[in-house]
Amino acid sequence: MKKTLLLIPVLVIFVTLSSFAPARLVAAGTIQISIPSSLDMGTALKQALQKGTSKSSDQLSAVNGYFGNPMVKILFPPQAQKAEKTLRSIGLGKLCDNVILSLNRAAEDAAKQAKPIFIKAITHMTLQDVESILLGGQDSATQYFKRTTTVDLTASFKPVVQGSLDKVGATKYYGQAAGEYNKIPFVSHMNPDISAYVTQKAIDGLFLEIAQEELNIRKNLGARTTPVMQKVFAFAEKNVKH
Repeated sequence: MKKTLLLIPVLVIFVTLSSFAPARLVAAGTIQISIPSSLDMGTALKQALQKGTSKSSDQLSAVNGYFGNPMVKILFPPQAQKAEKTLRSIGLGKLCDNVILSLNRAAEDAAKQAKPIFIKAITHMTLQDVESILLGGQDSATQYFKRTTTVDLTASFKPVVQGSLDKVGATKYYGQAAGEYNKIPFVSHMNPDISAYVTQKAIDGLFLEIAQEELNIRKNLGARTTPVMQKVFAFAEKNVKH
């Protein structure tokens, strides 16, 4: 009878906790339940996001950050690729190469502006944001940043891109390419304004890098560089939506 009475509070505690998070069986048949606190979850996520966005910004703002990465390298706009092919066919390949290099140099310059914008988005996270990111899909953090930073990134990147395009000669080179192509009879003219296109491609590349960093932290134990990150992302890994 005494044994039965002693077991009742244990069972009550187990049932109560199991409604919040899945229990895990460990050695000797005992039960261990690891449920991160809201503070731990917020701390771990912010550490992870600061790490991921900082690394992405640093990588892309380095020399050849865009130009040397085939996944984010900026090429001629789709509507100008026919023009590029034509220009190369008439011996203006070097001009086209200069255009592509200068577009990527402009994006690398702009990427330096990203860090404070991401930090602002991180500091404004709510507890609901934290939970939905941790336990959402594998790219939930990236989608959060797209929602909350795209407007600010565009506003911040655009003048930098324009200034950089001028500085590295992209405006001149692309303008020359458009001018040479537009001399060809019976072609649809190229728009010599390239800044909006480069701004958008620079932002797209940044989000692509952030998505890769997010996936790395979610999947790779070695990427969780603090104890609280290890604890929280281990919990999230077991409960994340797929």
